[in-house]
Amino acid sequence: MDKFLVGGQNKRLCSNDVPRRSPRTKKIKMEEHECVEEEEQEEEERDPSFEEFSHPIPWQKIEADGLDCDYALLFLKEEADNLFRQLEEEVVYSTGEEAKVQVFGKVYNIPRKQATYGNTGLTYTYSGVRRLASPWTPTLEYIRNAVTDSTGQQFNFVLINRYKDGQDHMGEHRDDEKELDPSCPIASVSLGAARDFIFRHRDTRGKRSSRQIDPVKLELAHGSLLLMNPPTNTFWYHSLPVRKKVLSPRINLTFRRILEDITEQTTLRVAAQVVSYV
Repeated sequence: MDKFLVGGQNKRLCSNDVPRRSPRTKKIKMEEHECVEEEEQEEEERDPSFEEFSHPIPWQKIEADGLDCDYALLFLKEEADNLFRQLEEEVVYSTGEEAKVQVFGKVYNIPRKQATYGNTGLTYTYSGVRRLASPWTPTLEYIRNAVTDSTGQQFNFVLINRYKDGQDHMGEHRDDEKELDPSCPIASVSLGAARDFIFRHRDTRGKRSSRQIDPVKLELAHGSLLLMNPPTNTFWYHSLPVRKKVLSPRINLTFRRILEDITEQTTLRVAAQVVSYV
């Protein structure tokens, strides 16, 4: 049932797999200098990836029909543990009406905790809920910068989901809101308990599914980074299903690039609606 494609070969990904390929980030050619120490030359010969990326980390390519992702371990365990603890102290999660979501006209409690952080004035609207970004915390800035250094992509917003255990979950959806820059990947950082993450092609959903395409199932490890490149969110839904055997918490951070001009238009439209009701 599960398919994991690496270089055209099927493979099941587990959290202990060793990534091997690099993402489709901007390659940086090292300038040749006349005075180069022999030790530096030997180091470059031992590690060819040093010449390709400014901050090289081992990546593993995940591919299917219309799905393009890259996966790597961004933080080693000790650092990942520290970041998790710091986020537990810094992040303030939504409560009240902001902790609810609208699905097909009905309002439900979100089965996890959520928070939004980012650049000043940015908002993000999904499932009938409009969220304003809180200012970046020091730990969130540190993680964001690490993601940028590893991918070459700039992000101005992060959606944080905290799952207290395997009962907390996330249903199938696509991150395809109009505020998102369609040319920018979504970078998903996982800290805490490893959880299954499932992609399902849009043509295979429902009773009237038109195609037979296997789901893609991953296990996202503590300290890992999953880069969802375009056009993944156009064709594939993703979810984090219930896993009753998971007893410890997980924090997931999805870094995004919000189009600021669309955010301004949304703010003006909401303000006009408020005035019309007064």
